[in-house]
Amino acid sequence: MIRIRLKQPMIPYSKQAITEEDEIAVNNAIVSPLITQGPKVVEFEKAICEMHGCEDAVACSSGSSALILAYAGCGINESSIGIVPSITFASTANALRHLGAKVVFCDVDHESGLIDLQSLEESLQSVRKTTNFKNGVITPVSLAGRVAPLKEIRKLADQFEMMVVEDASHSPLAWSDEDGVNVRSCSCEWTEFATLSFHPVKHVCCGEGGAVLAKNKDLASLPRRLSTHGIEKNTDPNRPWMYEQLDLGWNFRLTEIQASLGISQLSRLKSGIIERKKLAANYHRALSDYPFKDFIGLPDIGDGHSLHLYVVRFLEPLMRDKAYHFLKSKGIASQVHYIPVYKHPYYKNQYGEIEMEGAEKYFESCLSLPLYPGLAEADQSKVIHALSSFLEEQKR
Repeated sequence: MIRIRLKQPMIPYSKQAITEEDEIAVNNAIVSPLITQGPKVVEFEKAICEMHGCEDAVACSSGSSALILAYAGCGINESSIGIVPSITFASTANALRHLGAKVVFCDVDHESGLIDLQSLEESLQSVRKTTNFKNGVITPVSLAGRVAPLKEIRKLADQFEMMVVEDASHSPLAWSDEDGVNVRSCSCEWTEFATLSFHPVKHVCCGEGGAVLAKNKDLASLPRRLSTHGIEKNTDPNRPWMYEQLDLGWNFRLTEIQASLGISQLSRLKSGIIERKKLAANYHRALSDYPFKDFIGLPDIGDGHSLHLYVVRFLEPLMRDKAYHFLKSKGIASQVHYIPVYKHPYYKNQYGEIEMEGAEKYFESCLSLPLYPGLAEADQSKVIHALSSFLEEQKR
């Protein structure tokens, strides 16, 4: 008898968690009279507001479109400046470029990857002195699930007459303590807008999707209109079919099918974060011991961290890439979050060669280990054992 040895599936660094309740919600949406522009999107938006404590939310087609809408809501255009941390996904900067704005990169803390306040202040001072811009926005990224220093950023934004959009794609329900003040991601207490992503690897999955969270309903009105072509309906009470295009917008709508999945997923957001915290605690216990502690720096996973990612930092140069390939050879996927945005060819062509110390150090050392609800104990143990084997090899 010939025995066929089946290849074990790769352990992903992250993936969606779909339940029977999710399937029922989606199936119900498919057979409903409206599969777009119906009541489920409104219900989803209301649930987002209630969950995060913001006044209004606009559901849309992706996290990237949410950023475009939020920036447009700030009045960003060809005469504007946007300051973003160098460590983020390219969309944080790309959305500014789609509106014609100039992107200015600032540095990050080399351990956390969060925006560096000193670098931000220096960037603000520089653009005020050297650039004649109409208006501007600062976009702190609450990376990996840890809240950026929003309270201090608000002070700087007010000082330099800038608006603030929090890229909160990684950080629903995250919070931090800034000088005794509870600072909540997505609340818009310290920002004009915050944005969420509902990509499959995020806390809440809609297949694809996003949301603009707003400080108030007045601010939300423009992103809402722009998300559906810039059209305003019901402008004439005597002609209910009447609509007018007031702005040049986009079709960034979320469907009823996606919203139904989002509502179901949102109901498990808190329990999903609890599971992520347990998995992160397992990593912390194991990786704080020999042989890991001499080679790896661990993330700060305080109580308010929402653990989108568990990012370790390799203390020796070049070891990160070796670890990535070793883990892959053992059937384990890891990921690098992120390449500094200024390194991408598009941005080199726009702004020339840029190098920032904190961003370079973070990028060269960071590696995201598998973390997601449903990660089996045996699979997490496999990750830890493989990493231990790799480090033992490096000592020889």
